[in-house]
Amino acid sequence: MKDLGALKLFLIIEVVRSKTGILSQRKYVIDLLTEIGMFGCKLADTPIEMNHKLCEDMELVNTNKEQYQHLVGKLIYLAHIRPDIAYAGLLFSKNGNLEVIGYTNADWAGSITDKRSTSGYFTFVRGNLVT
Repeated sequence: MKDLGALKLFLIIEVVRSKTGILSQRKYVIDLLTEIGMFGCKLADTPIEMNHKLCEDMELVNTNKEQYQHLVGKLIYLAHIRPDIAYAGLLFSKNGNLEVIGYTNADWAGSITDKRSTSGYFTFVRGNLVT
């Protein structure tokens, strides 16, 4: 066995020790933003127009499917490893509430293009958002 010192990187997970925790994905996020050319972009509270109806743009140039899937896979990984990024302001607190509460919403036939429905849900466990 050999002592390599304090752990810094393990399976793409950057380990940074602080008073609030030990995990950080700063390097992963910076590498991801650099890869897609968005490192210098400005922050936005809501990057999409509220209540915007999505539809297919017939004049849109096709995108690279493999590059898109690669990016989405990286973002999904990041959202799983760091739920505070996926859910802005996520905070897990200790409290006496023992309830599991779930909410759901649906937009029936809301798609302009094909009249498909969209839905979403979230769940609280002990007062903390988990899904």
